[in-house]
Amino acid sequence: MNWERVEGQWHQLKGELKSKWAKLTDDDLKHVGGKKEQLIGKLQERYGVMKEEAERQVNEWVAKLEARPNRSH
Repeated sequence: MNWERVEGQWHQLKGELKSKWAKLTDDDLKHVGGKKEQLIGKLQERYGVMKEEAERQVNEWVAKLEARPNRSH
């Protein structure tokens, strides 16, 4: 799943994001609005990690989404 698909499914994926990163608030996710760099910034802020670590976590999460069977058809 490329990031454009994540953006397109942002509202459906917000629950999964909160399950993975529980420190993210509804306001955080509203502010992020599907933007990858904004999500990385919020992870840095909430979890106190370096940008590279936040990027790694986001990329790993997206890779897991790609590996799932397609549920939307």
